[in-house]
Amino acid sequence: MEDKELKRYLHQSLVQIVEKKVNAARLMLKSTLESRDNETKSSVGDKHETGRAMMQREEEQNRVQLSNALELTSMLAQLDIDKGFSQVEFGSLVTTNHGKYFLAIGLGKIVVAGIGYFAISPASPMGKVLLNKVVGDRVLFLQKEYVITQIE
Repeated sequence: MEDKELKRYLHQSLVQIVEKKVNAARLMLKSTLESRDNETKSSVGDKHETGRAMMQREEEQNRVQLSNALELTSMLAQLDIDKGFSQVEFGSLVTTNHGKYFLAIGLGKIVVAGIGYFAISPASPMGKVLLNKVVGDRVLFLQKEYVITQIE
């Protein structure tokens, strides 16, 4: 698979994963709001107040999850897949002697044609180590030396 085609595929895979996260968060929030509204209609007293507080906590957690998923969507929209890179930065596909890394958002391992690629954020520990490096650079991460062999 050609490098740009591979990056496009990795990007699309991340978009699909994030879309699922957004949809799941929206469904959970909707369900929580419906439960809260039903609870409000049918309950009175201290038990009601405790239940309502728990619902508010759950609602807030669901709103945070939705907000985080939407932020990932926004980050992916900013990614320029066709850009070529001379150094590691957001959107780079980096090959090292110990693996391949796609600096986009931190969603873990994605397998394409039997090869694993790690989707990492530039703000992640490994992302920070790789940022601004060029082909041939050596970096140390978790007491292991990584040699950058290719940047796309």
